[in-house]
Amino acid sequence: MEYRQLGNSGLKVSVLTMGTMTFGGKGNFAKVGNLQLKDVQKLIDIVADAGVNLIDTANVYSGGGSEELIGEAMGGKRKPGMLIATKARFGMGEGPNDRGLSRWHLIRECEASLKRLKTDVIDLYQVHQWDGLTPLEETMEALDSLVRSGKARYVGCSNLSGWHVMKAMEVARRDGRVPFVSEQIHYTLQAREAEYELIPIAIDQKLGVLVWSPLAGGLLSGKHRRNKSAEGSRQTAGWKEPPVRDEDALWGIVDELVSIAEAHKVSAAQIALAWLLGRPAVTSLVIGGRTEAQFRDNLASVNVKLTADERARLDKASQPPLIYPYWHQSWTASDRLGHADLALHTPYLNK
Repeated sequence: MEYRQLGNSGLKVSVLTMGTMTFGGKGNFAKVGNLQLKDVQKLIDIVADAGVNLIDTANVYSGGGSEELIGEAMGGKRKPGMLIATKARFGMGEGPNDRGLSRWHLIRECEASLKRLKTDVIDLYQVHQWDGLTPLEETMEALDSLVRSGKARYVGCSNLSGWHVMKAMEVARRDGRVPFVSEQIHYTLQAREAEYELIPIAIDQKLGVLVWSPLAGGLLSGKHRRNKSAEGSRQTAGWKEPPVRDEDALWGIVDELVSIAEAHKVSAAQIALAWLLGRPAVTSLVIGGRTEAQFRDNLASVNVKLTADERARLDKASQPPLIYPYWHQSWTASDRLGHADLALHTPYLNK
C-alpha cells in the first residue's frame, strides 16, 4: 500500500480509503447497501490487513447508523494507526437548526459523531456540502474551535465549488483559523468536471484530494454495458448519483476500460481506479461495496500499472471540452500558465 501526504499537513493516508455508505441500510441509504455488524467487522479487518489506514463516513449515512456500526466494530478501541473521517451538514432532525454549517449544528453534530464512533477525536472532520446562509466566518470559527478543543485533528470540505473553497481558505487565514487540509470530491473517468477548478485549486492551495464514488456508483465497474445493467446495483435500485449526461460517451469509456482490463487480466474497476491514482493532486480514493469480493477487487487496484498508451486511450475517451474561460486561456495565455493551470490545460495544449 502506498501512503501520500494529506495536503499541507504531516499526515499520511493510504491511497485507498474505506468508504462506508453501504453500512446500516436505513432509509434511502438502503438503495446503496445494508451491511450489518458482522460484515462490517470483517471488512474493516480486510482493508486494515491490506494497509488501508483511513475510514471515511458521515453522520447522515443511514441516519448515524454507519458511524454506530464503525464504533461497534472497533469495539471502542481503534486498530493501531487507523484514522477516522466523518462529515456534517445535512439534516439530522426536523428542527430548523438540524442542518447546515452553523456553529450550533456543527459542534452538536461533532459531539454526536464522537459518541456514535466511540472515540475521543475525529481525525478529519469535513463539511459535507455548502451552506449559503451561514457566514463562512461562523463555520470556520466553529471548525477551528473543534480542532483547538481536541475533538478534531484536521478539517476538510466536500462538494464545494471552486469559489466556495477559495473563500473559505481566505476567511480561515485572515482570521487566524485552521484552514481546510483536504477536499472530498466526485471525480471519475465519467465525470471530469473537477479538472476545471477543483484539481487546480488543490495544487495551488496544497489541499489533499479524496475522491468519493471513484467508480461512478459502479457504472465504471465493467458490469454495466450498453443495453445491460447489473442486477442488484444502486442504479437499478433508483440511486441517482452520478448523473449521466452522455450515455454514448459513458459506454465508450467502459469499452476502453474492459479492453485494457482484459489485457491486464484484471477487472475494469481496477483499471478505472488505477487511472485516477495517476491523476494530478489525487491523494486517496474512497472505495466502497456491498460484498467482500468488491472490496478485495478494489484493493487490488494498487498493483495495476497502466502504460502511457493505455492512459492516453482512457484520456481520449473521457476528456471533456474546455469551457469558458479556459478555452480562451488556452488560446491566448499559454505562454504564462502556471503549474496549477497546466493540470487542466496540458492535454489541450498538446493538440
